[in-house]
Amino acid sequence: MKNQELSIVKEGTTKCFVFKNKSSSKGPGTKKGSPFYNPAMELNRDLSIVFVQWLLNKKNTHLDFIDGLASSGIRGIRLANEVDGDFNIAINDWNEQAYLQIKKNIELNTLKNAIACNKNLNVLLSEEKFDYIDIDPFGSPVYYIDSAIRSIKNEGIIACTATDTAALCGRYENACMRRYAARSFHSYLMKEMGLRILLGFLCRVAAKFDKGIKPIISYSDDHYFRTYVLIRSGKRLANESMENYSLININDYIAVDKNIIVGPLWLGKIHDIYAVKEIRTLLFKKELNTKNSIWKLLSLLEEEANAPLFFFTSEYLASFKKTPIIKLEIIIEELKKNGFFVSKTQFSPIGFKTDAAIKDLIEIFEK
Repeated sequence: MKNQELSIVKEGTTKCFVFKNKSSSKGPGTKKGSPFYNPAMELNRDLSIVFVQWLLNKKNTHLDFIDGLASSGIRGIRLANEVDGDFNIAINDWNEQAYLQIKKNIELNTLKNAIACNKNLNVLLSEEKFDYIDIDPFGSPVYYIDSAIRSIKNEGIIACTATDTAALCGRYENACMRRYAARSFHSYLMKEMGLRILLGFLCRVAAKFDKGIKPIISYSDDHYFRTYVLIRSGKRLANESMENYSLININDYIAVDKNIIVGPLWLGKIHDIYAVKEIRTLLFKKELNTKNSIWKLLSLLEEEANAPLFFFTSEYLASFKKTPIIKLEIIIEELKKNGFFVSKTQFSPIGFKTDAAIKDLIEIFEK
């Protein structure tokens, strides 16, 4: 804690004591001895506010939440303070200093619906059941998923963040195989592939316990992946989910010199378009610093919600055909004119998803 100063920050309508380990609004932080706070994750926390509000509105009954790896506690404190509804939240961290800081932040905001916990998360999840489990680790969430799947109530939500994007995106193949039992492929598709590997892992673990998954919102932002997944009990639902969990040949999606098998990964939808629309309307009712950024993100998620698997980029197609790059707007206009589905994508500012075949795309570049 030496040379670190305890400060009060405000996110949304909530004030919290934090140790400012990092001042940048982008990128991962550096884990240090004191409870960790990363300002770059404010959008992540802001979106959890509107998501949990949506969940409470849908359920319209008492719910039990947990912020499982809370560190300073800012996410759980904000949920308790900024979300309206009948719920309790356990704000947990194994680190004793973090636990004391969480208690301090509960007192600062005079919260009646929050309790500080000081336990190993896997132990706590084995002792209690929850309707919403938030797992936001420094690195990979895989060490907690089995416990979370056992702990979650039927029709509950597991929200998890993964910051080990280098492994999920194919830079560290061994780490990806160890953690997720999957092989990625480092290419322009890596962000979507990495997010789908994370979802595939959640699907496989849930199926072990005769549970199925339904992704509600899944996205890539800055240095992390984030997904909110509905967990439903039943062998039939588990089997249905597993139908979307498979290996693929990357050569079916992009041209490479040889067949490369990647996955297993999630091949199903990664958002629920109706939920995305409903969640976006709640933005107007909350005081959030990243409201405009979340609006843009949710608009992209809605646009690509029913799109086919994976995407193309204008750069990739131009390189493939050895032709000049065509503006994305022109490609989209041409595809729509020819009756094809096309959408922009969250995974690349020059990317698009379409049901057009590669030969149809090449014709655009040959005009």
